Amino acid sequence: MSKASIALNRFGLGARADRPVPTDPVAWLSGQFARYDATPPAIAAAPTSVAVAAELAEYLRQLRGLRAQFGGRPGQRTAALAPPAMAMDGAALPQAPGMAASTPPVPDDAIKQARAFAQRSGRGSYADAVGARATSALITDTPFVERLVHFWANHFAVSADKLTVVGLSGTLEFEAIRPHVLGSFRDMLIAVEQHPAMLLYLDQAGSVGPNSLLGARVAQRGGLNGGRKIGLNENLAREILELHTLGVRTGYSQADVTEFARAMTGWTVAGIGPGPVARFAGADGRPGNFVFAPRLHEPGDRMVMGKRYPAGGVEQARAVLDDVSVAPATATHLATKLARHFAGDTPPPAMVARLQAAFLSSGGDLPTVYRAIIASPEAWVERPLKFKTPWEWTISALRGLNVKTADPLVMVGLLTQLGQPVWRPGQPVGYDDIAASWAGPDAVLRRVEAAERFASRASDVDARALAPKLLPGSLSAATATALANCESPAQGLALLLVAPEFMRR
Repeated sequence: MSKASIALNRFGLGARADRPVPTDPVAWLSGQFARYDATPPAIAAAPTSVAVAAELAEYLRQLRGLRAQFGGRPGQRTAALAPPAMAMDGAALPQAPGMAASTPPVPDDAIKQARAFAQRSGRGSYADAVGARATSALITDTPFVERLVHFWANHFAVSADKLTVVGLSGTLEFEAIRPHVLGSFRDMLIAVEQHPAMLLYLDQAGSVGPNSLLGARVAQRGGLNGGRKIGLNENLAREILELHTLGVRTGYSQADVTEFARAMTGWTVAGIGPGPVARFAGADGRPGNFVFAPRLHEPGDRMVMGKRYPAGGVEQARAVLDDVSVAPATATHLATKLARHFAGDTPPPAMVARLQAAFLSSGGDLPTVYRAIIASPEAWVERPLKFKTPWEWTISALRGLNVKTADPLVMVGLLTQLGQPVWRPGQPVGYDDIAASWAGPDAVLRRVEAAERFASRASDVDARALAPKLLPGSLSAATATALANCESPAQGLALLLVAPEFMRR
């Protein structure tokens, strides 16, 4: 691979045939920091958390009223009131959690309201956000920074597997990642952990301190109505330490997780948090906004990883985040993941050390770390180092064909078919970043089928002329010969899109 091809494909999102090949690849990469737009038109027009949450809050309010009116109880909630799972070109969306199959009589208009909400939230907000993300990636002139946005969104993964998260999954990337991708890791971390998508996905919004005002009141009553239990939830605290900052086996204990979870009690979401908790929390604010609810917060000092954090409401957990955001273990964890992303499935130790040092010396300033990536010789090795994920391959193929807009439902269906539905990894760890997860025979066959569809719609494109623009200085003699011997332009284009040089970066 030439330096230009590495810059375009390994650091960027693939070349566009209608733009010149960079003559100074290093300057082209570093120059993107000054040109990056955190809210390009497609993102600015996408649904916001507040808009999605307002609709969700109204739906949940109506749902609670209907359950009360028609006798819905835990374990016997009517399936008729639950938005149905829907197929979006092969992408099934989840039903509301906890809905059983019993169906007491419910008015038709209530069922229609539930179905309409599911369609708007699932096919609307989610798909629109996917389309906005893809369109921005297709036309951006700062593809290195855009790639970094996608990297951090996968690092701070949520999964659209809950009704309350489906429409918010994209807004986490748009509102918490994009504005901070060129800032400090600390600011990004706090923005992510206070975002409604993360608070709802990892059940933090319903976490209640056992000795909080609400916890004590519920304990006196022997539980909520219907015998429902509430209490401390450690999910978010654990994932912050294990996935978002320090990494696994880095010295923290289960006791540290529990203490951190106690410090985070009270961090919740206005308007769309768990109903029983929200009614007691006294949480004000527009639906979807982060709020601190004192009546849920566990009182007292906390001891986390040998440091005492005095009682202080919302600031207690934020102080823990401040410390872990710049910890040496965090620097190593992030440096390892970034080196893996840009320099191969086995991160080069020298590059990891270099990125770690850049992170620590700058206090977690992300552009300083990115410049260290650009300056690392390990990231400029001339042989391909990474196998493209389905997302990377799709965006690079469409950029190469000069596509400028992405149809939301088509993108949802295509990425589902290719095995990487956007914002739906199914687990907090996100999608894998190694070839073994994406290079199987069935996965490659699906790309071949997609490449044939792309080529059939752009059959007048001459792959022999396109190849040097997409892979400058990197086209092998074998691929050039194969393209020359193709029987039709469509066959040649499909072959180019699945050539080894194009499938790797």
